[in-house]
Amino acid sequence: MSAAPRRLLVVWHSFTGATRALAEALAGAARKEGADALQVTLLHAADAGADDVLGADAVVFATPETLASISGAMKDFFDRNYYPLLGRCEGKPYALLVCAGSDGRPTIAQLQRIATGLRLREVAEPVLVCTHAQTPEAITAAKLLPEAELERARELGALLAAGLALGIF
Repeated sequence: MSAAPRRLLVVWHSFTGATRALAEALAGAARKEGADALQVTLLHAADAGADDVLGADAVVFATPETLASISGAMKDFFDRNYYPLLGRCEGKPYALLVCAGSDGRPTIAQLQRIATGLRLREVAEPVLVCTHAQTPEAITAAKLLPEAELERARELGALLAAGLALGIF
């Protein structure tokens, strides 16, 4: 009898397509690396709930930076699920994907504070992609990320899949 596949959940939100592309690149690489031993689920932040997080063996949070903060949809996800998760997911591995116009560090810090409160365990350095969009038009325009940035997300996906398969996390 084979063991049940491990589960990786990617909770994401995107305005311009960039964060979604990162989340999809990560998920694709995790599926490839994990093969039949890993189930990867991508859920938009509006559709994800506490039960999804609790049912996963590891979680990735992927968000654009909006005004030096997580996006409203990601904040809504945490507003709805923080207390249902509190005390129920200690030690669960997590990683972060953040797409920002110029900085991204405030968003990463905010996500890490939330994860600390939930007692999640960060298992990889956050992937931060800066698009350098600075005008209203550039900020709101649909984004196509360079292959090198997508590769960074793929590397994180492969790392998470390997770590779950090996029982490291």
